[in-house]
Amino acid sequence: MERLGTGSTWAEGPVWLPTERACIFSDIPGNRILRWDEGTEGLTVHADGVEFTNGRTLDGQGRVVACSHGRRAVERTEADGSTHVLVDRFGDKRFNSPNDVVVARDGAIWFTDPPYGITVEVEGHEGFREYGDNFVFRLDPATGELRVVVTDVEEPNGLAFSPDESLLYVADTSAAPTPGNGTHRLIRVYDVLTGVRGGRGAEAVPSGPVVKNGRVFVEVDRGLADGFRVDTAGNVWTSNGDAVTVFAPDGTRLLEVVVGEVVANVCFGGADGTDLFVAASTSLYRLRTTAVGADLTWR
Repeated sequence: MERLGTGSTWAEGPVWLPTERACIFSDIPGNRILRWDEGTEGLTVHADGVEFTNGRTLDGQGRVVACSHGRRAVERTEADGSTHVLVDRFGDKRFNSPNDVVVARDGAIWFTDPPYGITVEVEGHEGFREYGDNFVFRLDPATGELRVVVTDVEEPNGLAFSPDESLLYVADTSAAPTPGNGTHRLIRVYDVLTGVRGGRGAEAVPSGPVVKNGRVFVEVDRGLADGFRVDTAGNVWTSNGDAVTVFAPDGTRLLEVVVGEVVANVCFGGADGTDLFVAASTSLYRLRTTAVGADLTWR
């Protein structure tokens, strides 16, 4: 594990920018985005006054799609550098504070909506849960259709797809102060099905995939599974307290690498997609691996 740069208050939401050979990530309490450049090997401020952005990813066109605690929204940065809100409401109710986001091959944007940006003073603005719960949503940016896809996670946080997008992994990071209690500190997994009715009657057939059969994938033991990514073999690389832990598709623990600081999120990147960038408390780290990030293969 190699420390690339330090100076963050609480580092989250890294994403690799392949055309710029850089990794950007959030310093949420600092209300800024930091940037590490491969060419200079330096850490700089990419942007500040960013309304407490958190998780981010790239879409199929290489644009950054990010979650904003402050705007209670999912936003996208265009090629010209302009940023605009894609969605900030569920019906007439504002989201809580979108936290992590992935983009599927069909262009749909999936994101989690826990309450941390409206309940943790340094991570956003004080507020309340206007729709009264914490859901996982799917947005079709082409049509503007927004659907609830997961409702049975207490506080959904990190999420990722399996390589073929037949499985969706979702973290539950609700309060669980003691390890091994079997309640939270979980990653759950769901089947993502197509051609399945979402309810009774033809009018209830959704325009996109249906998420079903939720079950526990793993329970982490060092801390929280705040954020994770999946490699091309289907292994899940997750934060787990002060470590990165790797689980096989069947939940078998394969590897654990202690970082020395509490880890928030990870992403794959680098020239061949085998570098794991780790956002952990004050610093950004890099772990050279022999794995390739699954979400990098189709962009």
